[in-house]
Formats: sequence, structure tokens, C-alpha cells
Amino acid sequence: MDVATVVGLAITFGTFFVGLFMSGSIGQYIDVPSLVIVLGGTVGASILAVDLSTIKAVPGMLKLILRKYKVDAMGIMAQLVRYAEMARREGILSLDKELKNIEDPFIQKAVQLLVDGTEPELIRDILETEIIFLEQRHQGGIRYFNICAALAPAFGFLGTLIGLIAMLAKLSEPEKLGPAMAVALVTTLYGVILSNMVFIPFAEKLKGKHEDEVLVKEMVIEGVMSIQSGDNPRMVEEKLKTFLPPSLREEASKAREKAKAKAAVEEAGEGALRGA
Repeated sequence: MDVATVVGLAITFGTFFVGLFMSGSIGQYIDVPSLVIVLGGTVGASILAVDLSTIKAVPGMLKLILRKYKVDAMGIMAQLVRYAEMARREGILSLDKELKNIEDPFIQKAVQLLVDGTEPELIRDILETEIIFLEQRHQGGIRYFNICAALAPAFGFLGTLIGLIAMLAKLSEPEKLGPAMAVALVTTLYGVILSNMVFIPFAEKLKGKHEDEVLVKEMVIEGVMSIQSGDNPRMVEEKLKTFLPPSLREEASKAREKAKAKAAVEEAGEGALRGA
């Protein structure tokens, strides 16, 4: 579960409801017909605006928004540098034994292509095509939530117009004009809430996660191509560091030196045991 999403929704709606309680009875803000107009109209019109495949992908997009997804760019960089060391020391075919231990399907596919001896241009084409289809799926979701964000206030305004028309029909009953006007404005309130507290944040969250995922996949492509061209591990590491923000590059170097020192100690220990 993405804690930031849950906390953000809780604070946003919590603040809103506290404001409602402090301004008077919360019952005056509840109107089922207004909710039906805004929610039903937004969902219906958004379905009209996109194709069926985008609608089918919406549950998956919601899962991605709510799911905890932290990009471990440093971990992936260390993983690729280790593969570069293995390829340099034992040959690219030695990576075959690592395939069963790779959890990320994209990295596994990239290493499999390396082991299979696929031509460099074809490796890049295949992996970049994967990213293109990923972008299409995610952009469809981002576009859907942006459409909903634009439609919700419009249907709120539509509900207000309906309420005002109904109110004008009651001009002969002045005591009912105030409540009728309040109900008419509630519809606009619902539209603004859905747009600014749900759909726009969802679109931005999905956009951020999409950018993180694409960045890591581009890092994998660069790492695999560098290994395939026979670069030494330090060169692979330097290339991959360019994908990290400056604040993490020094930290990555320290982690790398620490891992090398640990590996040297373990290797020395194994050598001593063999000598004994």
C-alpha cells in the first residue's frame, strides 16, 4: 500500500469534513440527486471519451496508484554492475545461471537476450518497444483521470443549472427558494471535490510512478548494452550513475566500495579455507 496516497487522501478529506462540521450541520451538504448527476455524468461521459481498453485498464491503474512502488535505482545499478563483473570475468554466458534469481521481468528479459547472443540493435529495439507499450498503457490512464477531472466540475455546473431551473419554478413559494438554492450549489461543490481531491491527484500520482518506472527501464537498457559491448564494470557503473540524482551518486559510490571490500574479504576467507 502506498502510504503517501492513503495519508494524502485522509488529510484532504479529513480537513474538508472538519471544515464542514465547523461551518454548521453536515446534513445540508448531503444531496443524493446532486451526487448522482455529478458522479454518474462524469463516469458516463468519460467512458464516451476513451476506448474500451482504457476503461478495462482503470482498475489496474487504481491498483498502481494505491500500491507501494519504490524505485530502487541504486539496487538495480549494483545488480547490473555485478553482472558486468561476471561477464568480464567468466563471459556473458555465465549470466545464464542468474536468470532464475531475477525477479523483475524486464531485467530478466534483458539478461536473457544477452545470454542468447542477440544482436545489440535488436536488444535495444525489443526493450524500447516494451517501454513504448508501457507508456501507452500509463498515458491512457493519465488521460482518463484528466478527462474525469475536467468533466466533474462541468457536471457540477450542470446540476446547479438544473437546480436553479427548479428553483425558478418555485418563485411563488419564497420560503423554499433558499433551500432550493443551497441544493443547487451543492452539485457544484461535488464536482469541485471530485476533480481537485480525487481525479487530479490520481493523474499526477500515476504520472510520477510512470516516470520513475520508465527511468529505471532506460537504466537497465543502458546497463545491458554496456555489458554487451564489453565495457569494464567501472565504466558500466559510471554510465548508470548518470541516471541517479546528484545526491545519490556519492552514496552509490560508497555502497559500491563497501560491497567490493566485503566481496574481497569473503574471497580471501574462501581462499584460506581451500589452502587449509
